[in-house]
Amino acid sequence: MAITNPGLNNLGNLQTLASDWPGGFWWHWLLFTVVIIACVLVLVMAVIYIERRGMGRMQSRLGPNRTGPFGVLQPVADAVKVLLKEDIVPTNADKLVHWLAPVVAFTPALMIFAVVPFGDGALLADLNIGILYVVAISSISTVGVFMAGWGSNNKYSLIGAMRNVAAVVSYEIPLVLAIASIVLIAGSLSLNQIVLTQDIPFILLQPLGFLVFFIAGCAEINRSPFDLMEADSEIVAGFHIEYSGMKFAMFYLVEYAEAVAISAIITTLFLSGWRGPVLPEWLWFLIKLLAVFFFMVWTRTRLPRVRIDQLMALAWKFLFPLALINLIITAIQVLALPEDSLWIMIPVNFAITAVLVLLWSKFFKLGWGRVEV
Repeated sequence: MAITNPGLNNLGNLQTLASDWPGGFWWHWLLFTVVIIACVLVLVMAVIYIERRGMGRMQSRLGPNRTGPFGVLQPVADAVKVLLKEDIVPTNADKLVHWLAPVVAFTPALMIFAVVPFGDGALLADLNIGILYVVAISSISTVGVFMAGWGSNNKYSLIGAMRNVAAVVSYEIPLVLAIASIVLIAGSLSLNQIVLTQDIPFILLQPLGFLVFFIAGCAEINRSPFDLMEADSEIVAGFHIEYSGMKFAMFYLVEYAEAVAISAIITTLFLSGWRGPVLPEWLWFLIKLLAVFFFMVWTRTRLPRVRIDQLMALAWKFLFPLALINLIITAIQVLALPEDSLWIMIPVNFAITAVLVLLWSKFFKLGWGRVEV
């Protein structure tokens, strides 16, 4: 399949696809846009079902089992329910900001998939700065969350929104440092090229980078145990307390669309993306994506929620130093080792990861017992 090249020619003429693609650039853009939106919405419904059934089994309960065979139509029933609910807007709310917030939060979650390769060249645009695009676009959702908190004219929703912004700003730094370690090894910012260079999955070369990226990613998208902005006992329900009906459903979709996006990025950066034997490329990508999401479900079921001061301390006192050390070690290894000897990094980096995590946890304390709002 041909790959798009969004580079600019001469006076800004956009380079189109190779001549073997029927219809050229715009047909490719239209087709992949429709496919991406459809796939993301289907995947969101699938992961909602997987999480409910999976958590039900882990917690010794049934989970959804009434709507459709084995409860598979429960996400559809939930969608119909929120569509029928009344849309209530607070009297003193900023009506325009209140309406725009879910749209601003949801759109970037879809835009991320424009550069995610589902196969060799099967992507909307193969940007040579693809991973920077992902980092930039993913941060825009925070603007929608803050708009929801401020536009609702509710102090509890505002506190929840401010917690979200604080978490994103704090955890973006170790997350980007973990990505930088991958870029050093791959020698490219293109997600498709990063997959092509993974003859050895980077999770084996970068176990500490994977650990930092996974934790920081879960914290950024408010996955438990980092869902402090939705701490019912403290701030009622977080930034979306004043939302109902379809507007609330869009924030619900944002959470799971971002979880799918993080799973897709982890699959691409650390698990060789679509590469694998025998099975079709898109199927390998889907299997790995669902495996990463299931690991998120497992951590949500097993770990208790942390306090807000512990959330900040984990980012600045634990993940940031480890990510920085990992980046320095990776840079030294890339300079010292020839390209055909990267496998040496596997035992070395696993040993370094074990030592660093164990030693750091000995003197690292989350919040030192303080409770801060």
